[in-house]
Amino acid sequence: MENMFSQVANLGFPIVISIYLLVRLEGKVENLTISINELAKSIDLLSIKNTERM
Repeated sequence: MENMFSQVANLGFPIVISIYLLVRLEGKVENLTISINELAKSIDLLSIKNTERM
């Protein structure tokens, strides 16, 4: 029984920390995705403007 508690303590802590970090990072990854998409659109607009000047 004591061995079981030890295993839960040893495995449960890393699992909880991993879930916490994944939840925290999910929002940041979503914001980065949005920013990258906006940047790609801006680059496309600039390249279109540059080709129109030539």
